[in-house]
Amino acid sequence: MRFPPLRLRPGFNPGYPLGQQPASPPCRPRPDHLARKVFDEMPERTVTSFNSLIAAYFQNQQPHQAHQLFTTMPQRNTASYNTVISGLINSNQFSAALSLFASLPDPNVVSWTTILRGYVRERLISEAESFFWKIPEKNVVTWTVMVGGLLGEGRVEDARRLYDEMPEKDVVARTSMVCGYCNAGRTREAREVFDEMPKRNVVSWTAMVSGYAHNGQVDLARKLFEVMPEKNEVSWTAMLTGYAHAGRIEEAAEIFHAMPEKPLIACNAMITGFGMNGMVDEAKEVFHRMLERDEASWSAMIKIYEQNGLQIEALDSFRSMQMARFCPNYPSIISILTVCAGLAILGHGRQVHGVIMKHHFDSDVFIVSALITMYIKCGDLPKAKRLFNMFHSKDVVMWNSMITGYSQHGLGEDALRLFESMISTGMVPDEITFIGVLSACSYTGKVKEGREIFESMSSRFSLEPKTEHYACMVDLLGRAGFVDEAMDLIKEMPVEADAVVWGALLGACRTHKNFEIAKIAVEKLSRLEPGNSGPYILLSHIYASSGRWKDVFELRKIMSSRNISKSPGCSWIDIEMKVHMFTGGDMLAHPDHRIIIDMLERLDGLLKEAGYCPDGSFVLHDVDEEQKSQNLRYHSERQAVAYGILKVPEGLPIRVIKNLRVCGDCHSAIKLIAKITGREIILRDANRFHHFKDGSCSCADYW
Repeated sequence: MRFPPLRLRPGFNPGYPLGQQPASPPCRPRPDHLARKVFDEMPERTVTSFNSLIAAYFQNQQPHQAHQLFTTMPQRNTASYNTVISGLINSNQFSAALSLFASLPDPNVVSWTTILRGYVRERLISEAESFFWKIPEKNVVTWTVMVGGLLGEGRVEDARRLYDEMPEKDVVARTSMVCGYCNAGRTREAREVFDEMPKRNVVSWTAMVSGYAHNGQVDLARKLFEVMPEKNEVSWTAMLTGYAHAGRIEEAAEIFHAMPEKPLIACNAMITGFGMNGMVDEAKEVFHRMLERDEASWSAMIKIYEQNGLQIEALDSFRSMQMARFCPNYPSIISILTVCAGLAILGHGRQVHGVIMKHHFDSDVFIVSALITMYIKCGDLPKAKRLFNMFHSKDVVMWNSMITGYSQHGLGEDALRLFESMISTGMVPDEITFIGVLSACSYTGKVKEGREIFESMSSRFSLEPKTEHYACMVDLLGRAGFVDEAMDLIKEMPVEADAVVWGALLGACRTHKNFEIAKIAVEKLSRLEPGNSGPYILLSHIYASSGRWKDVFELRKIMSSRNISKSPGCSWIDIEMKVHMFTGGDMLAHPDHRIIIDMLERLDGLLKEAGYCPDGSFVLHDVDEEQKSQNLRYHSERQAVAYGILKVPEGLPIRVIKNLRVCGDCHSAIKLIAKITGREIILRDANRFHHFKDGSCSCADYW
């Protein structure tokens, strides 16, 4: 999809890199400064000139100067009081406005209405109602303000009764009622009010179109939109947004193309709409052709990259956003923390932490929870613990982040202690909490505790276990060798078992070499996820580990006939803010491949001296032992570890990430490598963390 060229924003020079545009011209004096200069030079000042300058101060967010000038006025009229009362209300100083109103000698309808508006603004609707009925003289604005206040509180019926009592109704009052009905989802009644309007303006039409669009009635919105006598940017944007939210992206793009002007809000809506439909290139094109951008534009693109697996592009956009002097906002920070956690790039994550501190987001519980999760997934559990302990106003999400973190790092006792501490503080666990705790029991073989916690979900906390919780229990029982009991639990589940449940059972079959149940699990998985190669690979492992090469060959034929291909195993390591990727068997892709091969061969010799013997059962091909040893040596996780030994300074842990489950032979080898080299190696695979040190692993070989 292509777009017509858009005008470049004034002053934008495409020859300069992003964030390095030429300096802006010198700032001009502020209008209120010039106004004060003229005021001070006036030989005679009237009440009107005082009132004008007071209004200017309020408009430029200088309420103190406005109030100070008001107190020096030699003479005041009701308009003077009204100007200051209105300004104080708009400056969030309602108490001061009430005090000034009480001292007003002769309040008029504007004075009363302004205070009524203040009550509504402060959401003091009961007080507003009492005040409204005390007003000696009301005009249509007074009535409309009260109707709007009731609508804002969701009291649609009360608002309608007051609306019906109005002596006269202008277009603003009627439009307010249309908006109120639409916000409540009552578009039929809104349309009745709209149709009864003797006169409509563009705001009325837009309110009705927006109401239909935001309530999912985009076809009705489009019919009304087409007959509008006049359209403005809001009308066009409402129609565009309605189509985008309904998933009708082609029609949204059609509206976008037809717009005479493409305001910022419309471009942002179009970017978001394309992103929701996975149309990354189209979103990029709108973004790069925009006249201007704001924080929402940047954060929308960052989120689109993050959600579509384009993590490097998300990181680049986050940097560019800051170079262009836009402050990171809440959505962009959450997205970039998710990227750092997904890639486990600790260096970048620490930089984002610095940005969070700089822009004072460190008191936000959701951002700190995401930050804790980032440190956990990057393997820096001590930092996550410090953040968790420092934050006082913890919510259930933050507790869940830490419990899940302990679980993923194999610290089952710590996860259970934290769970009990959470309950003792009065925090009520939710469904996510139990996934974390049950996973901790599974990873550490705590079958008894897991059974008790699973039973307590319904008996103690009134939470019905869902599929995810049954998957944790199947994994817990299966790992511990109770494969038949795990199978029985699946049969007794009140809900249909999904791919996660059957996958957990298949993993247990691999560990305990249960061929019969493994075949059942693979058959179920092939129906649930026909394109997923994982189950077939696991079954191949089970056959290969027992030397059943004929079965391995037959399984490969089935995969070939169904066009199922194995996802390549890859590992990566972050060195000095640069991600280095390694793929199993592909030794020439990395520019430093020569020294990596040398290090692997050196480690191979040291491993043999330490008594290491390659486990050929993890090779899925029927080849001789020497070839099996060669295949295992060049697994992606070993390449990454070798590169880490070469590049990560002594005394710092080597952090490696793998997209699949770590190979069993590599697990044994890396334990020895950690001992031989005296290095700490932290490996995150698809399931959990492994902390290798002094010849042992944090998982205690129970994984």
